Amino acid sequence: MYDVAVIGSGPAGASAAIFTAKAGKKTVMFDGDLGVTKRAWVRNHYGVVDVDGPNLVATGKQQAQQFGTESVEAKVTSVSKSGDGFKIVTESGEYEAANVIVATGFWTDLADNLGVKTKDGTEPRVKTIIDVDAEGRTNVPGVWAAGTVAGVSVHTIVTAGDGARVAINLLSELAGSRYVDHDVLKQPE
Repeated sequence: MYDVAVIGSGPAGASAAIFTAKAGKKTVMFDGDLGVTKRAWVRNHYGVVDVDGPNLVATGKQQAQQFGTESVEAKVTSVSKSGDGFKIVTESGEYEAANVIVATGFWTDLADNLGVKTKDGTEPRVKTIIDVDAEGRTNVPGVWAAGTVAGVSVHTIVTAGDGARVAINLLSELAGSRYVDHDVLKQPE
């Protein structure tokens, strides 16, 4: 069983997977190839002059994999409660995870099957979002949501930050104290 399953591999999903995997949590990330970032030209992402969406997504996935995330190229068709966690069904197989982070951009269809509450969206062209608390939790214990699907701005810099924020909140809950991850640049001697 995975500690964390991240559904979606765009900026929010990959950022969440980077943090959970780097924290030592067994993480799986699903890419159903539905993300709108893959069609974007990004000129307003901090630290990046210009990047096309496919390269931004590929870099994020590569970073998550570098820390041990297993990346599955398959669309998730359902998520359901199963024992002490969740069963994630894809077009190519089934997986189990103790916690789920939904980072599916514009798509909330998985929320309905799981009993996760949704509400009207606030961004243009985003009709429905998952209802989350200030930490990113949904009404279903163990299910979190990040990025556009959770109601934040569709801009990649914002969704990436939200994925990291939600992952940190999940990691903090699992640890029972605030999780902090800072790498320090080694100073020359």
